[in-house]
Amino acid sequence: MVEIRSPFTQSASQILVEAKDICQSYRTGSGETGPLVLDHVGLTLREGEIIGLLGRSGCGKSSLLRIVSGLVLPASGNLTYLGEPVTGPVDGVAMVFQSFALFPWLTVLANVELGLRARKVGREEARARALKAIDLIGLDGFESAYPKELSGGMRQRVGFARALVVDPNILLMDEPFSALDVLTAETLRTDLLDLWVEGRLPIKSILMVTHNIEEAVLMCNRIIVLSSNPGRISAEIPVTMQHPRNRLDPEFRQLVDKIYALMTKRPEPGPVGREAGFPGLGLGMSLPIISTNTLAGMIEEIAADPYKGQAALPELADSLQMEIDDLFPVGETLQLLRFAELGDGAIKLTPQGLRFADEEVDIRKQLFGAHLLAHVPLAAHIKAVLDERQNHRAKASRFLEELEDYMSDDYAEQTLKSVINWGRYGELFAYDENSTTFSLENPQ
Repeated sequence: MVEIRSPFTQSASQILVEAKDICQSYRTGSGETGPLVLDHVGLTLREGEIIGLLGRSGCGKSSLLRIVSGLVLPASGNLTYLGEPVTGPVDGVAMVFQSFALFPWLTVLANVELGLRARKVGREEARARALKAIDLIGLDGFESAYPKELSGGMRQRVGFARALVVDPNILLMDEPFSALDVLTAETLRTDLLDLWVEGRLPIKSILMVTHNIEEAVLMCNRIIVLSSNPGRISAEIPVTMQHPRNRLDPEFRQLVDKIYALMTKRPEPGPVGREAGFPGLGLGMSLPIISTNTLAGMIEEIAADPYKGQAALPELADSLQMEIDDLFPVGETLQLLRFAELGDGAIKLTPQGLRFADEEVDIRKQLFGAHLLAHVPLAAHIKAVLDERQNHRAKASRFLEELEDYMSDDYAEQTLKSVINWGRYGELFAYDENSTTFSLENPQ
């Protein structure tokens, strides 16, 4: 792990949360204990800082956030809040979710009051505190409005007011701006930062999950980068720039580039028989839902000017308006299929990737199918089963049950759906949705 001590961690400020050796795993679809999601993760949250949890999709960011809140208990490890062991939901913590999670039949005022009423706060006090929180977050005048009357940004402001009204020590945020359009997210983010810098928020610290590298650098005093499969802390990076921060500042851009490089650094080679950079090879490899149009479009984008086969990921993300939870799975899938290589904050097409970009549709499909068979074990397994059977047919449930030995039901279904779409494009096999059956029949 790369560890860079933050000035906040060296100060005498109060320790609010301390997590040591946190491990977490979930059940597979077959009921067995699945692979680790978090592996001996440690975290210290102190008064007066904003910490960002950053990592690729599936690295355990949200799991760690829920463990800190006490909503989920870890499989092992120690977690304390103000020095006391956490055994359930933490009273001094409030959370803002990615979805607005408002009750549509309640007004803005009633939604904000809800947490206070659940804590048996008196009607008059609850109303006064809710009105104060609504005013603080910039929704004064909308107290009697219902969620359906509000824009996305205003609904999320209600979520913030509902979290702040209980006067928590810690505000947890799980990708709170990701469901908003770019301009609305920027406005809400800036307003929240202004309140924080001015000391007007009734909280001592913020811990946030984000998939936006620039957002993390813009907001946080410390950024914790998690690696995947399983989630481990790979870097802890201080951000010492003063607020407000300028995205065009060379120091800002250098830090963004540094984080992209850290997140695309290839892992050390594993045991004999496994390839560096491709964790989880075999049937137990979970696959993202990415269309072949997206994969082909990304290859074409990188092959064309101005990149000419190699692109810096920050520049590519800016030009395509993609964040890491969208960009990285595409790049990793192209790497898995050996059409591209990721490393040092950049993506480079392989000779086969460049060939794919130059070929007509039929040749592209043949090339894709060949790479799919060679590098995605599940696709090769399905094809082999169909080849071996006399009727060249097999039910999807046969493969789902195998996948559920390695992953949850949801991930098994997602992985099989990906291979179905990719296999169809590569013309390896057909799939009938009505009968949930694979076959070697010509889909035409």
